[in-house]
Amino acid sequence: MSTQTSIEWTEQTWNPTTGCTKVSPGCQHCYAGTMARRLKAMGVKGYEKGFKLTLQPHRLYEPLRRSKPTIYFVNSMSDLFHEKIQDTYIRQVFDVMKNAPFHTFQVLNKRAERMVEFFKSYNVSQNVWLGVTVENREYGLPRIDKLRQLKAYIRFLSIEPLLEDLGKLDLTNIQWVIVGGESGPKARPMKLEWIMNIKRQCKEQNVSFFFKQWGGWGADGKKRAKKANGRLLLGRTWDDVPDLSHISNKPLSLTN
Repeated sequence: MSTQTSIEWTEQTWNPTTGCTKVSPGCQHCYAGTMARRLKAMGVKGYEKGFKLTLQPHRLYEPLRRSKPTIYFVNSMSDLFHEKIQDTYIRQVFDVMKNAPFHTFQVLNKRAERMVEFFKSYNVSQNVWLGVTVENREYGLPRIDKLRQLKAYIRFLSIEPLLEDLGKLDLTNIQWVIVGGESGPKARPMKLEWIMNIKRQCKEQNVSFFFKQWGGWGADGKKRAKKANGRLLLGRTWDDVPDLSHISNKPLSLTN
């Protein structure tokens, strides 16, 4: 089902698949896995199998039934490019996006190699933003190199959870960077200098910077509730979004 969300950089979530498997350190404390198990216990339709990968074809056409232009985060509870999802189904999902040009779809994943292979035979529509998760150097940085190969109108990075300093970044062909710390009882800390290194390079390379949250560890290095740590960085929020002037049918601007 499509639902409103508290995720700061989108408006609604749309999950034509649910469930996933862990592929890198960023998955270690997966919020989606915890939420899926909770939803299963509550008897919510679509989560009968918990976090086991499951296609949800009854949800495919939900965006087409909504006339109000909306920013959708696609598969917040899964990875659309999971190796067990057939190309035919992935095509159906992207066909829905193509047939709903009044919406904006943000597709984020950790399986960049599969994504590159898929788009060798499928053209990205203007209202689709493609992104990869970047949590550290070993697993995250190679995903950026894969993402920049794609002919998407907006390419973005979700650097959450940020687990270490990423060093020098090549942000060529990247339009948007989102940074956030890990939340939950087992959250790993994020350091201010790691964030500032990314922010500085975004400014130098003319890339929009969005600071999502501190998560379970505050700017002072102390562990506390995510809400208490908040979203302030250097005393203010950073909610920049990509320049969309080059796109004829502009997606929505995010409101905060």
